[in-house]
Amino acid sequence: MTLNPLANPKGIKLLCELCQKPAFIQCTKCRVTYYCGVEHQKADWLGIHEKICQNLIPLRQSAPFLPSEEERQSRERQLQTKKRTMIDLTRTTGQKLLFEGKHEQAVPAAMQSLRFAIDVHGLASIELVPSYLILGEASIGLGRLEQAEEYLAQAQWTVLKTPECSNAIKSKLYRNLGLLYAAKGDYDDALRQLANDIYHASEEFGTHDIRTSGGYYHMGNVFFRQGRMDVADTLYRQVTDIWYTHLYNIVKVRTRTPPTPKGVGPLIVEMFDEQEDTLDEAQEAEAVQVLNSVYDMREHQTSRQPEDMARVCHALAMLYYVLTDISKAKEFGRKAVVASEGNPDDTLSRSIIEFMKNCDRV
Repeated sequence: MTLNPLANPKGIKLLCELCQKPAFIQCTKCRVTYYCGVEHQKADWLGIHEKICQNLIPLRQSAPFLPSEEERQSRERQLQTKKRTMIDLTRTTGQKLLFEGKHEQAVPAAMQSLRFAIDVHGLASIELVPSYLILGEASIGLGRLEQAEEYLAQAQWTVLKTPECSNAIKSKLYRNLGLLYAAKGDYDDALRQLANDIYHASEEFGTHDIRTSGGYYHMGNVFFRQGRMDVADTLYRQVTDIWYTHLYNIVKVRTRTPPTPKGVGPLIVEMFDEQEDTLDEAQEAEAVQVLNSVYDMREHQTSRQPEDMARVCHALAMLYYVLTDISKAKEFGRKAVVASEGNPDDTLSRSIIEFMKNCDRV
């Protein structure tokens, strides 16, 4: 990507997108974004700007003259809708990058989501908390624990002064606090915070939902670090089962055969009652990270149960099928077949074999 060196007109102060210091170069694609230097431009491009470059143009260009109040209000509503879309896009991207272990790249996406959230909701809104949490988690991943504490303290204060705060946001807050305490080696406090996470996520989504499973997974990691493998093993099994069920339902909907219409007359085919579960980009990245982590742990276990290995391999096979990576789907499907040979559960074995047949049809 090329850059324009800036010679700022007198009286106009242009600031870097990332650090808010004086800017000296400009993105030549959108021409509404500025940077203090090439390093920050590259960081922003990798983190989020490539995705939103053109979307920023109508949001940052000077407003055209509109003669009527009705036209001005209509334009303002359109801009607010675009900004809300940007909040969702930047947050999902930031969360996806976190699950991929790209903590540095997640920061620009989180900063953009925070700016748009402030612009739409104001400085004191509970709607800012998800952005603070992404910034906090990125800071934990980068080892900047003091900075993480600042972001999480801001999020916690906002939650405390918002009585109507949802359980979903509280869950995410406690999960991040659990990660922070775990990074500090304070495992008892980490477990307390993660227990709060699971409670609030269960209240919002149910105990067997993928949005609750993250609490089980991180709690399992804490017990793993403590050497309490029996407890960790139970939690990893719970995580695998949750993802297995979710992915199984997606694959079932995608691979079922449409009903054949009978009789004479107009072709009428009833719609399926069952709707396909979905995964957004962040959830896809979470599934890849979590299930591969559990698989690696299972593979190195000396006393693993065949069913545990077969189930996580089948879950990974279904995940890669959903992601349209059929070669990997078949690879983990074959591993699931081998692992299931020592498993007395015929239902699981039949499910794996049926899945492999579906892969061969693709």
